[in-house]
Amino acid sequence: MSAGARALHPRAAQVQRALEQAGFGWRVFELGIPVRTAADAARAVGCEVGQIAKSLVFRGARSGDPILVVASGAHRVDEARVAALVGEPLERATPDYVREATGYAIGGIPPLGHARAMTALVDEALLRHPRIWAAAGHPNALFELDPGDLARMTGGRVAAVAPAPSDAGEARA
Repeated sequence: MSAGARALHPRAAQVQRALEQAGFGWRVFELGIPVRTAADAARAVGCEVGQIAKSLVFRGARSGDPILVVASGAHRVDEARVAALVGEPLERATPDYVREATGYAIGGIPPLGHARAMTALVDEALLRHPRIWAAAGHPNALFELDPGDLARMTGGRVAAVAPAPSDAGEARA
């Protein structure tokens, strides 16, 4: 899909520039409607919910630093598991904190181009798909990408961030 002749929203254009500056050829496009959930995004682009890469920002409870978790849209994030991976407890980030750390509002957080550097984890489940989709700075904007590019663009570590199958009923995020 392409953005066509219509100009991208300024935040989506910012993500397009971040992709280009990082050496990625993926193209941002905008839908006619917002896609605020992974299920909405999957319906809009015709893929499985698991192919949607949702970017979630947490706050390190001791450090106060932002922690990015790029998770499959089919998964809830196991906060205890992520805390163990990053070596400190997590706090839920406020919308203002997320905007300050990333430069974007919740609902359109891309996996790259953030205002601050942050620790990043990439859900290993995303790598099982030939293509995935990520938010591009605005609720209407997305870009398709090869999941192998996700760890490179985030600077993140690939890890299991969802509850183990036996813990599935205990997921919280």
